[in-house]
Amino acid sequence: MRSQGSNPCLSAIFHQMHTGLYFGTFNPIHNGHLAIAEAMYQTCHFDAIWMIISPNSPFKQYSELVDENIRYRMLCLAIEDYPYIKASKVEFDMPKPNYTYATLRKLTLTYPEEKFSLIMGSDNLENIRQWKNYEEILQNHTVYVYPRGEKNIACKQKNITIVPLPLLKISSTELRKKLQEGKDCSREIPAKTLQFILNQHLYK
Repeated sequence: MRSQGSNPCLSAIFHQMHTGLYFGTFNPIHNGHLAIAEAMYQTCHFDAIWMIISPNSPFKQYSELVDENIRYRMLCLAIEDYPYIKASKVEFDMPKPNYTYATLRKLTLTYPEEKFSLIMGSDNLENIRQWKNYEEILQNHTVYVYPRGEKNIACKQKNITIVPLPLLKISSTELRKKLQEGKDCSREIPAKTLQFILNQHLYK
């Protein structure tokens, strides 16, 4: 009779999946977001990427922020061809404003089989000391940082990894303006998501 330690089925049960958490308002989701998620998945060898829709941010005020359930629908349409990407609305029922440390606590308790790491832009890394309980985040989770803006980024802090991805210059703010003006966004927004936006007359 084999011991538990040699049972491959039991070993599989206790294997932690490495999941990257990509937070954003995704207002709207665009091909730049998807390119970052795909590159992080390939480069950092994640088992999956969860895109966490933030209903709002404690650092930003949005006058053009579409309802979170509509943004969730747009994201689901955008990732239909990405089996390793999941849309998450975990923050929808949490107290507002949404703080990343609280979301991480909830996810860690809910999914003990998952090892969660953060995916963020270099602009967020510059401001991370302003985040509530940022020490807890850096102590318990690895952070993978991609470039945003023209600045060179470097960080030797434990648990922070700089990932040298190509700089993408697609902006949700600019896309909302183009949509408002009736301009073509087919190169920047996934086809099914764009059709949904046009059918629902969003960002007009």
